Amino acid sequence: MTRVDRDVVYRTIMGYRPLTLDLYLPDDPGAPIILFVHGGGWRMGSKATFTPTISVADSFEKIVAAGFAVASLDYRLSGEATFPAQVDDVRAALAWVREHAVEYGVDASRVVLWGESAGATLAALVGLEADSGVLGIIDWYGPSDLIAMAQLAPEDAAHSREGEWLGASAFDNPELGRAASPVFAVHEGAPPFYIAHGTADEFVPFAQSEALASALREHGVDVSFTAVEGANHLWRDIAEPGAMVDPVIAYARELVERN
Repeated sequence: MTRVDRDVVYRTIMGYRPLTLDLYLPDDPGAPIILFVHGGGWRMGSKATFTPTISVADSFEKIVAAGFAVASLDYRLSGEATFPAQVDDVRAALAWVREHAVEYGVDASRVVLWGESAGATLAALVGLEADSGVLGIIDWYGPSDLIAMAQLAPEDAAHSREGEWLGASAFDNPELGRAASPVFAVHEGAPPFYIAHGTADEFVPFAQSEALASALREHGVDVSFTAVEGANHLWRDIAEPGAMVDPVIAYARELVERN
């Protein structure tokens, strides 16, 4: 039986709603923990949903059954605050998990970041920080180069999902776009990455993950890159979206065993 502690406040910021996370905890103490960051284009989304195409049983509960704890967090959306607020929130959640690890019986030395879509961008940015100390980063079809995203439709870039997150067009403000793009934050000695992306993604081009994987390899960072043939965003158009969780669990277990 999975124990779930819901709506645990991890950050309070004057003028904003309290930021909370849900903790999914296995029976055995000392479990490694996955910090999960939901997607939604920075405009929407919830810690209660892994992805719209994958059930709780096939996501949070399956991960816990494999011996991991999960902390799924809410962060400020782009209608509430612009970049870098969301990065600050994920960083704060990571710090909270470490500070309260003993209280909840999890192993703060073994943390894996896992993000989906916009959440993957946030997870990558935090995980690539020099002092993140995470074992690895799971990136499901996240935008990695916001300048390249803006170049797809420069005239609409300010009003795109990315533009609303940045508060400006990355096409017109390339330095801001670079600061919010994981592909430009890659460095030698970064944690290993697992990247998975559908080749038929209509919202985040497959080339975004190709670029991130290439940058990681150029810097000598261990990367596992899975191209899912015919898959659309959120793993739509494949027979078993829930099956996409299984190789990630195996990869996270490998990370834990290495450390």
